[in-house]
Amino acid sequence: MRWWVPFWGVIFLLAFVVKGVAMKIWSPEIPDEGQIPKKYVMRAAGGKNLSPPLKWEGVPAQAKSLILVCVDTHPVARNWMHWIVIDIPPSVMELPEGASGNKMPAGAKELVNSYGFKGYGGPQPPPGTGPHPYHFILYALDVETVTLPERPSFAEVERYLSGHILEKASFVGYYER
Repeated sequence: MRWWVPFWGVIFLLAFVVKGVAMKIWSPEIPDEGQIPKKYVMRAAGGKNLSPPLKWEGVPAQAKSLILVCVDTHPVARNWMHWIVIDIPPSVMELPEGASGNKMPAGAKELVNSYGFKGYGGPQPPPGTGPHPYHFILYALDVETVTLPERPSFAEVERYLSGHILEKASFVGYYER
């Protein structure tokens, strides 16, 4: 019966290799479930409104494009869209600090956020409303290009993506004033 142990170990390893590493997104500057540094918040809230550096791995080989969203899901914010980037080539594995409006990958397109301008709009929660969760979500899609309104709501993004998501990864950072 001892031969079953190595047999199942090999089966597990093969399943892992065939499936690959699960997609993951993170920021070297924002710990998951941690505090967002002030330089990434809006100027009116005392920050520099720099888009944070982001990295990801495990994009499925069959992905044709990626979408990045940053959304505040606090009840006061009601899914306030801070950043929407569509048509990111699946070969891209990171965005450097301050990429929004400056160093975006070829083909990627930033849409209009809930503030009303294109690109990244950092946290600026109303004072006294407690910590707000900012979800950075990366979607791997089976389509090369995405057609969304220029200023989509989170519901519109999720509605469009329905049926096109190969994999999804996220992390959350918090900020309060």
